Amino acid sequence: MKFKKHISILLLLLVVSFGFSQVKFEAKVSKKTLGVNERLRVDFEMNQDGDNFNPPSFSGFVVVGGPNQSVSNSWINGKRTYKKTYSYFLAPKKRGDFLIEQASINIEGETYKTIPIKITVTAAVDKPRDPNDPDYLVSENIHLVTEVSKTSPYLNEAITVVYKLYVSPSINLYDIDVLDIPKFNDFWNQEIKMKELKLENGSYQGEDYNYVVYKKVVLYPQKIGKLDIEPLSLNVVAAVPTNRRDIFGSRIMTRVNRTVSSINRTISVKALPESGKPVDFTGAVGSFSFKVTTSKTQLDATESLQAKIEVSGKGNLKLFNLPKISLPSSLEVYEPEHTENVRTNLDGMQGSIADNYTIVPQYKGKYPIPSISFSYFDLETNSYKRLSSSEIVIDVQEGPVNSSESSNSVVSSGVKQRIVLNNDQFKFIKTKTDFVAINAAHFFKTNLFWSLILFPFLAIPLAMVIRKRKASRAADIYGNRIRKADRLARKYLSKAKKELGTKEAFYIALEKALHNYLKAKLHIETSEFSKERIMTLLHDKGVEAEAITSFNSILESCELARYTPITHVTMQEDYNKAAKTIALIDKQAR
Repeated sequence: MKFKKHISILLLLLVVSFGFSQVKFEAKVSKKTLGVNERLRVDFEMNQDGDNFNPPSFSGFVVVGGPNQSVSNSWINGKRTYKKTYSYFLAPKKRGDFLIEQASINIEGETYKTIPIKITVTAAVDKPRDPNDPDYLVSENIHLVTEVSKTSPYLNEAITVVYKLYVSPSINLYDIDVLDIPKFNDFWNQEIKMKELKLENGSYQGEDYNYVVYKKVVLYPQKIGKLDIEPLSLNVVAAVPTNRRDIFGSRIMTRVNRTVSSINRTISVKALPESGKPVDFTGAVGSFSFKVTTSKTQLDATESLQAKIEVSGKGNLKLFNLPKISLPSSLEVYEPEHTENVRTNLDGMQGSIADNYTIVPQYKGKYPIPSISFSYFDLETNSYKRLSSSEIVIDVQEGPVNSSESSNSVVSSGVKQRIVLNNDQFKFIKTKTDFVAINAAHFFKTNLFWSLILFPFLAIPLAMVIRKRKASRAADIYGNRIRKADRLARKYLSKAKKELGTKEAFYIALEKALHNYLKAKLHIETSEFSKERIMTLLHDKGVEAEAITSFNSILESCELARYTPITHVTMQEDYNKAAKTIALIDKQAR
């Protein structure tokens, strides 16, 4: 009986110890129900290190922070406890039920996945107004404002929209990312490019503030009535002061991620007045000048000239049609070439547009280009204006005479004339060639013929050698694993180069490259990584102390970079240092 009891206890201990040795990979959330104005923290925890971590898509949320990586590794009574965590901070896009889908990771050659978690997003909730709460301080001291130059414009009248981010002097602004940009439906829009964001002094609601002009857009409304200018949403990273102080008496700052949005603006677009609207009005609104010019007024038949219809000034230059030219049928006219020389600034479009016609007269005579008119709506006088060109006469001095008209008379534009062809009309077509016969040599029994016959027989031994080498390489399991890890290291190092400028992604890729390089070079698994072990193994392989120290410093940079501000220059230096150190270790290691 006692023997059976001891067997049961032994089996229980074995089961318990087996349970503690199992791999655990799970997802945890800060809350399962939250308001649309709150943030959600998601942690992916594992008790053994792994590779190729793939987070879910976070559908229905915007990632405003992360991934932040933390590692805990301790020994208690001879027992090792390890925990690695990837943390994300999410902001919901709208109300509803959403699913934090499965994340996956490879640990010791196996793929592990988390269990999906259901999250419910409710309407916005009231947050306590705690003056010591960093989120409350950010909400009260950072404001995104939409400034509209005119709230009641005419149809096709330019308005300017400027988005300004106001920041209290007590707040330090670290970073700004766009979360959602306005669509500007029912507007023709043109963004004004800015070279850099410049911090300026200003005031907000009567208080001193700093502000940044983040975006400038020129809009031309394309329909009448009430139109919405959608809000701009930004994710800002800021440092706010706390009540704690350092040893020098200065306030300790804490970093906060927050979504800032401007309010929805509505404008009322007025229709252009019907009273006095010209019949040929095509939608031009602004202040313009109009002219019709020709490259020449005297020429011979079959020569060409250019007639240019041009409108210049300030207004919706790209949004209306130019008037058409009307010419006598004896003048051959080609489709016009449209040209634009328009620049857009905060005052709207300025410059000129033109239609260039190529005209070829067929007969001798004088041909009129009648007066052309152009109408537009003038915003200064709120009335329609008409501009007209002068009549231009084209004098064709030499050429065939039209049988139905006198050569000295002015040809009417309403009568179609028969075109008389002269003997030189098709002179450019050649009727004789200089081709000569080519006597090609026979292909049969040539050197090329015999080479193609013998090539398959010569290729058989070569194919056998290649196949034998390939089989030998495939049988080398250990070498293949090393080559695979080495290729993976180069892959992650190239990925780190692509991520230069994006701090979190860059340092995650750089750290993975270093880890995979060690796996390939030292033949150790990720779970065996520690500074002491790395130093010992590299030293045993003959690597100099300077290279070992440099390698460890890069790993430390990867860990610290997630919690400190990093510039693009620093990231470039870390990348160059990593590449140089890997090359140095590869050269020195035996």
